[in-house]
Amino acid sequence: MEVETELENMKDREGGAELVLNLQPSSSISIGYHSSFGPHDDLILLELDEKLLPDFLHERVTLRGQPNEDAVLCTTSKTYAVKFVGNSNSVFLIPPLDLFPSCGSTQEYEETSSKDLKVASIIKVAPGNMELVEVAPKLDKLKLLLSQNPYNFGDSSEMEGIEGDDRTDANLYRWEDLVDRIQASDMELRSGLNAIFAVEINGYWRTLDENYKDGILNMLLHNSVLNDWSLNSLYEDEVVAVLVADGYPSEIARHCLRMFGSKVNEGVGPSCWRLDERCVCLHFARRILGAGKMKLEAFMDEWVNKVPSGMHATFDMLEGEILSEKQGIETWIHAFSVSSLPSTPAERFSLLFHKKPKWEWKDLHPYVRDLKVPGLSSDALLLKYTRRTQPTLDAEPIFTAR
Repeated sequence: MEVETELENMKDREGGAELVLNLQPSSSISIGYHSSFGPHDDLILLELDEKLLPDFLHERVTLRGQPNEDAVLCTTSKTYAVKFVGNSNSVFLIPPLDLFPSCGSTQEYEETSSKDLKVASIIKVAPGNMELVEVAPKLDKLKLLLSQNPYNFGDSSEMEGIEGDDRTDANLYRWEDLVDRIQASDMELRSGLNAIFAVEINGYWRTLDENYKDGILNMLLHNSVLNDWSLNSLYEDEVVAVLVADGYPSEIARHCLRMFGSKVNEGVGPSCWRLDERCVCLHFARRILGAGKMKLEAFMDEWVNKVPSGMHATFDMLEGEILSEKQGIETWIHAFSVSSLPSTPAERFSLLFHKKPKWEWKDLHPYVRDLKVPGLSSDALLLKYTRRTQPTLDAEPIFTAR
């Protein structure tokens, strides 16, 4: 009878997380070990910025990463590294009473001096907690995956009936496949697809083979001459109909306009496009430089002859696309596009300084201005990865590896 009475008294005194939530400043409570106390490795504390709370409460977050990768947490628009931070002080986990209703041991409560004092039961001592640090999305893998099987001539018939594991074996990826493999939020992933001019064809995301891309652009330019189209006023429906008649799928015909042009009447009347002079000229420059190193004069002559009538190829368009070097009195150039470089700063700078041990700022800037790391400015990135020297105030700054 006495034991039963003591247990009833203990149940009256025990408390859960509610006691801590209602704890006033400069006050205290007694704690005791819960009968379920233990390591509870399935419970991990997460420190969360208040601005992220709605995403968690409305289940708009996902953990992404392959088994051999460190997991990242993604909201709809941002990516966060998940890092463990150890605690120097003991952190007790006290659950709500209704989750763990059983009380602690008799000895723990007998040591309480007052029968009316509430005791909070702890089930775990947390050695630390996880914290979220915003990071840049890891999109280099996206470029690698889609570069393995670019869309080319005759591809449409080969894609029929490919499903399941067969599509992975063929290096074909639907949206859900990319979400599973790429550590980036949905918004960042779509932005990455746009940046490499990927297009969804029959449910699969593809980039276009360079020869295929060259073929459809030349066909568009050829038809513009035949049909007396202005390159500043191309009506989408008319262009697509002609390219489809020439054997190109309609979605790729529209994609060609997106790759090389911009809309001039957004949301007003029939869709009308203007070819972008720099995009078109750069395409032909890359095709010419694909053959290897060239003398600058020879390249410029061939380039000017390649671009469509009415467009003007200028050397400043090649910023971030070529490297030049002096050999005697002649200047030689070769392709070196910023779009081919890794997006991770450490890897980017390592490759740049492997290519050239010294860079003048005017040459380096086009290859680093696109780098974006949350919490780090462009100047901070330069300070972290480079050394700057300037022999005189009037001299061009020189950057070398740190």
